[in-house]
Amino acid sequence: MAQPKPEPVDPAQLPELALATMKAAKFPMLASDDAGQPRIRPVSPVKTERFTIWVANLRSYHKTGEIAANPRVELCYLDADHHQVRITGIAMIEDDPELLAAIWEKNPLLRSYLGTPDNPELLIYRIEPNRVRFMKEWALEYHEVRLT
Repeated sequence: MAQPKPEPVDPAQLPELALATMKAAKFPMLASDDAGQPRIRPVSPVKTERFTIWVANLRSYHKTGEIAANPRVELCYLDADHHQVRITGIAMIEDDPELLAAIWEKNPLLRSYLGTPDNPELLIYRIEPNRVRFMKEWALEYHEVRLT
């Protein structure tokens, strides 16, 4: 079987290609560190601004302790065409009350499961990117996406 030969990628289009892949994939996988053991699970972003991603979490989830011990995480989006976006960054607990209120209002699933925005189980992580990479199909070559 021949190795796939994807079309060349125009560096100027990388941000748009990456964002389109993220939109198509919808649900990324979140990788974190559990005392040296990698852990990965699907997550459902509650807000996305370019490559900054907000993810809802419950304090009782195991990943809460993992992220508290090591906030370095990675998100991986994979769409139906096998395009990938990998966002490496730092997960921080969001504490902006106006932003949290806006996230709450736009996410009926949060309201359905948690009842009120002041539910003590609710945490919203903001994942600040420090590296974004895009891969077209199974090209075996990542392209660095500029964050600015």
